Amino acid sequence: MASHASGSRSGAAVRSSARTGTGIGLGSGWLVFAAVLMVFGGLMTLLAGIAAIANDDVFVTTRNYVYEFDITGWGWIHLIMGVVITLAGVALFQGATWARVVGVGLAGLAMLANFLWIPYAPLWAVVLIAINGFVIWALCTAPSPSER
Repeated sequence: MASHASGSRSGAAVRSSARTGTGIGLGSGWLVFAAVLMVFGGLMTLLAGIAAIANDDVFVTTRNYVYEFDITGWGWIHLIMGVVITLAGVALFQGATWARVVGVGLAGLAMLANFLWIPYAPLWAVVLIAINGFVIWALCTAPSPSER
């Protein structure tokens, strides 16, 4: 009784409002998980892009790599992708439905870009590939707004 008088809501009321869309939040832990990973992965990609643009000597280049590009070019690609992925993750936090589809597409592109980035930063590229794989999985398995 005291909890109702203080204005807090019971667990059943919170679950009920989450299903009807009147509560606060995204309605799914998977969407929150994906949004956090998108913001984190986007910021890390952004920082890798800044490092590649600012100082080419940060990354070791390999000889005779099939997908060899200028490090500064890769830096700009990572910088732009990092900004877009971070913004899509923030939009996902705000509950934008379009951000789910865009997030899957961006995570797929980021996986491809990080695969091509492997010779320059092998461990970090593999970590970001795994993070983007989890983002795709979380966005695809989260319940749709009609199911909540």
